[in-house]
Amino acid sequence: MDSSGPSRRLVMREEARRFEGHKKLALLHQKLALTTFPDELEDTGWKYGAPLADVRRLVERWGNCDVDRHGTSNIHYVHMKSAVAGAIPLLVVHGWPGSFLEVRKLAPLLIEGTTDLPAFHLVALSVPGYGFSQRPSTKGFDFDQYAEVIGNRSLALRTSRIIFRTPQITSRMAKLYGGTHIKAWHAAVMAHLRKTEKERLAKNALFLSRGLGYARQQSTQPQTLGYSLADSPVGLLAWIYEKLVRWADEYPWTDDEANAGVVLTWVSIYWFSRAGPTASLRVSFEGANRNFDAMFAVSRPPPTIPLGISHFPKDVLVFPRRCVSISHTFPELNHAIEYCIKCVSWTRVIGNIVFDGEHESGGHFAAYEKPEELVDDLRKMFGKGGLTFGVVDGRSGYMCRCSLSTCTGF
Repeated sequence: MDSSGPSRRLVMREEARRFEGHKKLALLHQKLALTTFPDELEDTGWKYGAPLADVRRLVERWGNCDVDRHGTSNIHYVHMKSAVAGAIPLLVVHGWPGSFLEVRKLAPLLIEGTTDLPAFHLVALSVPGYGFSQRPSTKGFDFDQYAEVIGNRSLALRTSRIIFRTPQITSRMAKLYGGTHIKAWHAAVMAHLRKTEKERLAKNALFLSRGLGYARQQSTQPQTLGYSLADSPVGLLAWIYEKLVRWADEYPWTDDEANAGVVLTWVSIYWFSRAGPTASLRVSFEGANRNFDAMFAVSRPPPTIPLGISHFPKDVLVFPRRCVSISHTFPELNHAIEYCIKCVSWTRVIGNIVFDGEHESGGHFAAYEKPEELVDDLRKMFGKGGLTFGVVDGRSGYMCRCSLSTCTGF
């Protein structure tokens, strides 16, 4: 990955190669063995952060993990191809603290298609600076540059026509490539509730007053925070594990060995990342360096290609369809009030919404918490009867009853 001067564009190599994991496993085990754990007050639960017992249990399991080793790559991705000839190409884009691992439960559901259910080809990238992709080497690399690099990579793969997930990046990709290479997009991270305006705004106020510390740290002093996360695997584990728990809707991350293994795999992707854990923090800094609110915003003016939204009530920010002034309700949270007022009719102005799915439960990691429901949303949006059915020429997603191998399912 090379820089091309003032425009900060990165030149992507088009050949696909297998990835080689970092050779840091022995050092990780040594660091884990030498961990000095902090003390803990009694009966505090999650009030002060990740509980000591949870972290100890995860560290013990992490110390016994191994990794597979492969080739090398500049932009890492996983490609899951459906057996259905006319499957719809779908590019999955993650944010922080996510990774390509989030498609683990979605993939086997989406690639299977029938004469009644559309199938998808999936490409899940490691965003530059995350996981096993190379990091940007110049400052000022924000959401616009991420959108361009990811878009170029997907064009090189010649597979992706639908983009899915993180709106800060996908909205910019939709604007940059919409109508040509990208035909529609779907966001599943922002939400609204249909109970009372007070409940919706109260949740936002709580997050903005008590849950936004990570973003303030990552968006102001990422290098300083990076020294701790790059040197201490346990520190990195606690930093991410807390978000997995607090941002989900009571998902049982550590209730059994299988889920505990998922947590460790999730964190290991950051620990063994090609650029190290610090690189993934810098996109917050670059976005906030222009405007802190930009980290939670989509591209302006909005893209015009079709947009689908899935609403999960326990996401970190749950935007109602219409925000109202609540100065009489939460006078002590002036910054939160201002933020909510800026969100007037948020879901109506982010794009050309053609699908609007509401869910009774689920949080920020819906792809892992509620994979069946998210897959159902995508199939409703792109299937027969959906407003984006046939949006990709020759790719309906359906298995055909005929015997022609070249049939696209129409």
